[in-house]
Amino acid sequence: MNRPVNIACLQTRPQPDFDSALAEAWMLAETAVSVGAQLIVLPEYCGGLRTEGAAFAPPATAENTHPVLAGLRDFARSQGVWVVIGSLAVTGPAGKIYNRGFVIDDDGAIRSRYDKIHLFDIDLSETESYRESALVSGGRQAVLVETPFGVLAHTICYDLRFPGLYRELAQAGAEILLVPAAFTKVTGEAHWHILNRARAIENGAFVVAPCAVGPVEGGGESYGHSLIIDPWGEVLADGGDLQGIVHATIDLGQVAETRQRIPSLFNDQHFALSKGHGRDVA
Repeated sequence: MNRPVNIACLQTRPQPDFDSALAEAWMLAETAVSVGAQLIVLPEYCGGLRTEGAAFAPPATAENTHPVLAGLRDFARSQGVWVVIGSLAVTGPAGKIYNRGFVIDDDGAIRSRYDKIHLFDIDLSETESYRESALVSGGRQAVLVETPFGVLAHTICYDLRFPGLYRELAQAGAEILLVPAAFTKVTGEAHWHILNRARAIENGAFVVAPCAVGPVEGGGESYGHSLIIDPWGEVLADGGDLQGIVHATIDLGQVAETRQRIPSLFNDQHFALSKGHGRDVA
């Protein structure tokens, strides 16, 4: 059965403050609506991103006063579209924040929230390091949400490197795996396409992966190349290295068809691990 959905990724630039972040997102979202998008998906830290040395320093405020969240809820309501906010910096306990994603329905209501589970603590080189955990409290709950466009699964950026999370989400019914990101240029050039294609292929699911593009105030650079990938691993749209939108009309009927052809989700086996010594036992 055909189940078409027009999806658009907004390829925004890392902005240093709420006002510039919302203005850019609104402008690109209007372009997405003009080409018929029903579901609009934004990158990680689309409400603003800065760095201070190895630490992330995005502008943050409480969820109930967040101007980017309020603005994008207004946009969804006024345009009658669903919006996935890849993530915003939301204040949390003990002086830390949550890297929190949202799904907003066409009435502007929040349908789901997800706090990023895997935090980006990594040394890329002697001069480029990141410590997301210095500021961010990690989440502990995987999240699915049912929508008119199928079952969506929240993930964020560094989560992409942990395939077990995606397998759990797919086996629980996810049809579209959301991977909003601000992937660095270094890791993006090496791994972005292959990891996103692998998650699609392994799970027989669509992957929708909007990624910010361009320099980050304070240091670093986001890779861009926002992707829409089908369950067979074919890249349907690639945002390249410039600000803008990418969109594609997908057929969610492909999910069931692909999982029937290669039923790896259902053939998955649990097993014990034995650490032998390679010697015969008499």
